[in-house]
Amino acid sequence: MAAAWNGACNLPEPDSEPRPAAPAAMTPAAAAVAAPAAEFCEGVRVSAPGRLHLGFLDPGASLGRRFGSLGLVVEGLETRLELTRAARQAVTGAPGLDPAEIDRAAAHLAALQAATGLARPLHLALSRLLPAHAGLGSGTQLALAVGTAFARLHGLALPAAQVAQMLHRGLRSGVGIAGFERGGLLLDGGPQGDGRPAAVTSRLELPARWRVLLALDPARRGLSGAQEKQALATLPPFPRGLAAELCHRVVMQILPGAAAGDFKLFAEGLNRMQALLGAYFAPAQGGRAYTSPLVDGLMTWIAAHGDAAVGQSSWGPAGFAVVPSAEAALALLQAARAAGAVAPGLQLQLVQARNRGADVEILAAPAAAACA
Repeated sequence: MAAAWNGACNLPEPDSEPRPAAPAAMTPAAAAVAAPAAEFCEGVRVSAPGRLHLGFLDPGASLGRRFGSLGLVVEGLETRLELTRAARQAVTGAPGLDPAEIDRAAAHLAALQAATGLARPLHLALSRLLPAHAGLGSGTQLALAVGTAFARLHGLALPAAQVAQMLHRGLRSGVGIAGFERGGLLLDGGPQGDGRPAAVTSRLELPARWRVLLALDPARRGLSGAQEKQALATLPPFPRGLAAELCHRVVMQILPGAAAGDFKLFAEGLNRMQALLGAYFAPAQGGRAYTSPLVDGLMTWIAAHGDAAVGQSSWGPAGFAVVPSAEAALALLQAARAAGAVAPGLQLQLVQARNRGADVEILAAPAAAACA
């Protein structure tokens, strides 16, 4: 099976790495046993949040296990859709949505119907989408939203990890899957040897006062597909010493800082992590730590003038600055504008960390118990 993945710092899967086994198809009979009362549920609405991928720990597998990811789920950006029963199959999107993403959603729905044998016509309506190839986890969140809506509509007990396997997501990072389920600041230990998605080893909640300033450059897209593989082919092997420092920073600074509400400790660790990874991946990003020069300019200014933890999510172009409070963020942003560091074309948004997963709403209240 072809595998696609949009998580941070996408690395090509080597031929020697085992690929996950194809999940067994679910028969119509098995689906009927799961929840026959689901016939009375008319629809499901899912809102899936965006996530920031803050970095890999060990893409080079210096201890035998590859990747390991740190990620943060955020408010303010989401993929929202509804799946309802219909006379004819249809997939529609609100005006302005990317047609390629609508096609991707349609392919997910068709794959789920083929895998389960539940081919009754459905209407999938997309009202909002996370920006594609922006570093916000759009591909995984779309797949999980479609899969969760499909499972709830039919009364199937499909956890997010199983949906991800069915739709070929989460092959390297597990934070998108865990973020869909629970939100928070998440750490995983890399994909499991049997092909299952990476298990979460830590989940914390950021202090409620902390904020995240997001900087998006809609004129840029992060690397993907053949361009990504070509760029990554130029990179040297990931040094074991670098992996060791990244793990040290995560375990002894970033996580303890978040748990104790010690912003200085958290920021010191995350800034160092981003600096190390940015330097390593810079040759694949035109020699810069950031995909977008506009985001680069703002984040560099914030790092030099503010109390913040800055960096790029995944391949970008999304940049972020974690700050200790909303007041600090607004003051920093005002100073950045006055200094000319906010270039025209940048889209800025001040958000909180999100400490819960996706919202799932059953449509047609009398059938709520049948689809829950």
